[in-house]
Amino acid sequence: METRQILKQFGLHGRKADVYLAALELGGASVIDISRKANIKRTTAYDILLDLQKDGLVSQALSGKKRLFIGEDPEKIKKDLEKKESLFEEILPQLKSIYNVKGTKPKIRFYEGKEGLMEAYDDALKYSGEILAFGSEDVRDVLGEDWIEWYIKKRMKKGVRVRAILPGTKYLEESLVARDQQQLRVCKLIKKDKYPFSVEVDVYGHQKVALISSKEQMAVIIESAEINNTLKWMFELAWDNLPEVRVK
Repeated sequence: METRQILKQFGLHGRKADVYLAALELGGASVIDISRKANIKRTTAYDILLDLQKDGLVSQALSGKKRLFIGEDPEKIKKDLEKKESLFEEILPQLKSIYNVKGTKPKIRFYEGKEGLMEAYDDALKYSGEILAFGSEDVRDVLGEDWIEWYIKKRMKKGVRVRAILPGTKYLEESLVARDQQQLRVCKLIKKDKYPFSVEVDVYGHQKVALISSKEQMAVIIESAEINNTLKWMFELAWDNLPEVRVK
């Protein structure tokens, strides 16, 4: 893609791109020199240079009584863009949490393999608020206990809390439930023989539901406010009718 076409994506249209490129090429130059290089009128070049200065793309310097305009190092511009991207990443979870998908068809994404499972789990950490989970211990056999510990630490660092309904297996009771308080989690247990969950269901955000089958190494994430709300109510119904877990 041509340089001017790319610069256009960053708001440098037509003459604005010509003036910036002229200032960049000349190093430090007067308005007259830049206007000649860009092949536009001096007054037009001057107005554009002032706009570019506001945008942080050029700076001014004095050489005796002569005012020079200097194109900023493109590396500085790149760092400014990266900083803006980083700031946007900070508010992205909040923006996603208020994103209104009412009136649209549910969005469905499929994930396969171990990498796909990890990506599906990671999606829940992009949102503020708690995760409601019908859990399973099968993920341990596929992704391993080291990954589980890493994921829990990442979740805790982001301050994402969990409420989970789990089969009462020895592993889940000893490895998870026993550490609920320190890991921002509250669990309730069901009879493992009567309810042997093998697919994990995670409900989070205002419209996300993840169905994760570790045994089949596949996951589905549904983006639907209606499905999200219904599964939240189903979770709360089950939660309200289960006893609190007494940690020994």
